[in-house]
Amino acid sequence: MDLYTLGIDVGSTASKCVILKNGTDLVAKALVDVGAGTSGPQRAIQAVLQNAGMERGDLAFALATGYGRNSLQGIADKQMSELSCHARGADFCFPGVRTVIDIGGQDVKVLHLENGTMVNFQMNDKCAAGTGRFLDVMARVLEVRVEELGMLGSLSTKPVAISSTCTVFAESEVISQLSMGTDKKDIIEGIHRSVAHRVTGLVHRVGLETPVAMTGGVAQNAGVVRALQAELGCPIQTSPLTQYNGALGAALFAYQIAEKKAKS
Repeated sequence: MDLYTLGIDVGSTASKCVILKNGTDLVAKALVDVGAGTSGPQRAIQAVLQNAGMERGDLAFALATGYGRNSLQGIADKQMSELSCHARGADFCFPGVRTVIDIGGQDVKVLHLENGTMVNFQMNDKCAAGTGRFLDVMARVLEVRVEELGMLGSLSTKPVAISSTCTVFAESEVISQLSMGTDKKDIIEGIHRSVAHRVTGLVHRVGLETPVAMTGGVAQNAGVVRALQAELGCPIQTSPLTQYNGALGAALFAYQIAEKKAKS
């Protein structure tokens, strides 16, 4: 009998859902651009069920993770730490990965994995610098779409240094550069390098071991990935499922539980 499991990752800025069949096959996924404390999680669950052509009763187990996981009591069968779920999802997407850099909307996590299990981590959730929120603010000041940052930064010929690690001061630096007529592309590449430098500090605290993978929404920004590769001196793997990594890990843990229940 096939077992279908649901992983729900309620982040600070987005809600992601994944349905897996037998812990191996991706059946459906859904993402809603609002997270904890909103209707986002429920909308994401409805969307993934619709995408799969399924109902809640068709699922053997549902597991929630992320910043707002406790808001889904009564909807999810279990809640689990996002660190464990991100580690599990990353090992599924990147078998044998040792270092995982996850940059989300409001935090940065660096995980050290051994045989697919997290053994150490560092996290910055006290400051927005280096996160998706930081890039959103910079894009707004520069009057470009956040999705365009990677492409625009790649066209830079003379990147400028953005030295402030605080979002508010970095914003002032960017405004100052714009007022001096600095090319936006050079400012953007400077921002990417600033993010990479900040994240590299966390990586070295955990201890860099290859292979390295990057997950979270910011992994879709090729400019940040490129800058991190230059800072760390090694290739970084990414996947089209980067934003779904936590939900994927949750669905994998859900399958593990469902399989045990089915056997007993």
